[in-house]
Amino acid sequence: MNKNIAIIKGDGIGPEIVNEAMGVLDAVAARFGHTFTYTDAPMGGNAIDAFGVPLPDSSLETCLASDSVLLGAVGGPKWDSQPSVNRPERGLLKLRGAMKLYSNVRPARMFSDLSAACPLRPDIAARGIDFVVVRELIGGVYFGEHSTEEADGEQKATDIMSYTEHEIRRVAHVAFQMAQKRRKRVTSIDKANVLDTSRLWRRVVTEVAKVYPDVELLHMYVDNAAMQIVRDPSQFDVIVTENLFGDILSDEASQITGSIGMIPSSSMGEGTRGLYEPIHGSAPDIAGQDKANPIGTILAAAMMLRYSFDMAAEADAIEAAVDETLKAGIRCGDIWQEGCALVGCREMGRQIRSRI
Repeated sequence: MNKNIAIIKGDGIGPEIVNEAMGVLDAVAARFGHTFTYTDAPMGGNAIDAFGVPLPDSSLETCLASDSVLLGAVGGPKWDSQPSVNRPERGLLKLRGAMKLYSNVRPARMFSDLSAACPLRPDIAARGIDFVVVRELIGGVYFGEHSTEEADGEQKATDIMSYTEHEIRRVAHVAFQMAQKRRKRVTSIDKANVLDTSRLWRRVVTEVAKVYPDVELLHMYVDNAAMQIVRDPSQFDVIVTENLFGDILSDEASQITGSIGMIPSSSMGEGTRGLYEPIHGSAPDIAGQDKANPIGTILAAAMMLRYSFDMAAEADAIEAAVDETLKAGIRCGDIWQEGCALVGCREMGRQIRSRI
């Protein structure tokens, strides 16, 4: 099978981690007889430096013409002085909108060999961490109107959060269908005691639940959910929530698994083309030092194979190679523990490739 993959290496550690993920994909292609063709699509701070904008039209066209997109990370303090409409992150928002990617899936799974890196009490970690956050991606306050104006002698800033029924309904279906393949429980997160958008969210999700009688639906306020994720994460199977809440909760969920460097994500819309990336940032403080953990990006490549290319066996091979590497005691700095071998980004990629 031949697949065209748009590559956004991005900023900071982005090029390093994407290079290792591409190497793993090449190992998969060699083993299973596929061909992956990569096309660079500059985006983020590097694109601002080269083209003056965070997402050039040529990069957007490359992504829209691809079978899927693999992204490293964008942004960094170098571009903090950019106007808000031209910050590196605006390129990512524009890309999500153009690709019509309305759902983001972030698994929070703790590998058994990393239990010592979990910041929770051992008795809590021992119950296991294995849930998925399904986040609505192109609605809510991030995509609402934003304004700053003078009012009564001081500046006033306003950000509009809005949702329509169909935006909520389509992401709810994603969550329930995922739960059917897991442990059949959906927890919908909102703030329905305060927000009109949340009251609409709760009503629509409840309606969608009737289509899936085999799946249990629970509702939870977002502040309670933030507490429950650290009190007893084993209670969750699939979490579904809106854009802002999902952004915050999925980062919290990633940290309790041991390291944010381990977590991949997929962003999907209609059809099979998606955007795949690790959930961490560009980490400019360690860029170019061979210290970054590429596992989140490598597992994002596995998600791409599974969800966009229908290559389940190939995805399994990557995930098994990661698991075997961890069992062998190979660790990057963010997950290192006494008695393990400390390796850099390139060596971690090599170790995983050797086990494909």
